[in-house]
Amino acid sequence: MTDDKSPNWDFKDRDIAILCELSDDPQLSSRELTSVLKSEYDIDVSHVTVSESIRRMRDEGVFREAIIPNEEYYTFALFEFKFNTEHFADSWRDAMIHIKEDKHTLFFFLSDGEYQWKTVMMFRGSEQISKWIHNCYKEHGDVIANIRNSSVHNVLKFRTDPRIYEGLREEQSE
Repeated sequence: MTDDKSPNWDFKDRDIAILCELSDDPQLSSRELTSVLKSEYDIDVSHVTVSESIRRMRDEGVFREAIIPNEEYYTFALFEFKFNTEHFADSWRDAMIHIKEDKHTLFFFLSDGEYQWKTVMMFRGSEQISKWIHNCYKEHGDVIANIRNSSVHNVLKFRTDPRIYEGLREEQSE
C-alpha cells in the first residue's frame, strides 16, 4: 500500500539548513540557497552541491513534495472511517485502495482509536462531498460502518515551520 522504506540519511549541517530554508521559502533556487547558506549559516558550498544535496534528499525520501491548491479553490475535508469488523478481513484492501487512489484524496493515514483511517480530501463543494460519501457507502459499506467528516475552514497556518528541523541537529550531536 505505502512505501515503507524509511529514509537512510546522515544529516549534515548543510542539509538541515537547506531543509529549514526550503520550508521557509520552497521557491528558492539553488543559487539563492547557496547565498543564504553562506550568509546565515557560514556554510560555503557551490550551487551545484546544494542542488545535488536537494536531489539526493528528495530521491532518498527525506522530504516529499506536493502541489496543494489554495483553499479558495477547494473545500478541504477531514474524513474519518470506522470499520464494520464483520466484513473487514474480506473487504478492507479494496476499500483502502479506493480511498487512497481517489482523485479527491490529498493525505491518507492510519491512526488509533475508533476511527482508524483518516483522510484529508479536496472537493469543489459540499454537494461533491455528499455524493462521494454516498458512493463510498454504496461500494464499501460492508467494511465501512461510519464516515465522520468535517469541512476545514479558515486555514490559519499551512507550512512546515523551519524550527522543526532543530531536533535533527540535536540528534546529530548526541
